[in-house]
Amino acid sequence: MIEYYAASAVLSFVVTLALTWVLIGRLTRAGITGNDENKPDRPAIPEMGGIAIVAGLSAGLLLAIFFSSFLSFQLNLAYVLAAIITIHTIAFIGIIDDLLDIPQWLKAVMPLFAAIPLVAVKVGSTAMTIPFIGTVDFGVIYILALVPLAVAVCSNLTNMLAGFNGMEAGMGSVIFGTMSVVAIVNGSTEMALVSLSMFGALLAFLAFNIHPARIFPGDVGTLTIGCALAASVIIGNLESAGVILVVPYVFDFFVKAANRFPHTHQDIRNGKLYPKGGKVNGLVHVDMKAFNGISEQKLVLFFVGVEALFAMVVLALYVLPRM
Repeated sequence: MIEYYAASAVLSFVVTLALTWVLIGRLTRAGITGNDENKPDRPAIPEMGGIAIVAGLSAGLLLAIFFSSFLSFQLNLAYVLAAIITIHTIAFIGIIDDLLDIPQWLKAVMPLFAAIPLVAVKVGSTAMTIPFIGTVDFGVIYILALVPLAVAVCSNLTNMLAGFNGMEAGMGSVIFGTMSVVAIVNGSTEMALVSLSMFGALLAFLAFNIHPARIFPGDVGTLTIGCALAASVIIGNLESAGVILVVPYVFDFFVKAANRFPHTHQDIRNGKLYPKGGKVNGLVHVDMKAFNGISEQKLVLFFVGVEALFAMVVLALYVLPRM
């Protein structure tokens, strides 16, 4: 079975790597760019690179479907197809937002409807496994409320803690690398495929997105990261693991909510980032103030490190007991 997993991850990596390289030139020529606000000269960088992430993820999952159809790979096709439809719907919302800048409230509500395929396949399965507690059956509330909320919340959370070279792909790589291990150890084939395909795609994208970024993921990328996490843990019935991994994003949400969700602008002085006007508008500003200014590279490494700490908690809870 491991060879099927590896093939999907490798194909995702290759497709994303190749398509990102192509998109850099194509998006630039099309004028689909955004200014890198964390650089003194604010260079124009191509956006919507998340299209390559979605393409890589899709390639990996379609290869798995091929293995299931023509080889001996056992796979719940309904779960995989539901995940693909939900992720593609969220990606489409991201594309619309990148091009037309849809209102924030609408971007928060639309993912609820994208979750319908996952709701459909989870009918009859209403239990959730929680560490130290066991399996809890939430009944119809799980299907009609928790599943749509998970997709909407995760998509928007990963879309909010973003905007720095390598942050989205870096933190996402930690998340999906962790969930890949958790899924394999816990015997969740479908969750493993989504996680491994996403892991391969994000690693490839990171090669172009790490400081200094040559391309940005755009909302199509940031929304997809959260949606893929929600879809994977839902079909793998390991939602509580996903909750732990989004804790840093939740903290960022509350800091921004307390300030009515402002844009997190920064001042740049001597190669370091500071909250604009000294005002803390997001979790990144908390760190900038704590370190009395910090370079973009170190800021991103800090957040990837924080995510890694929560990943270690997940591994301790879901992997170590099974070893």
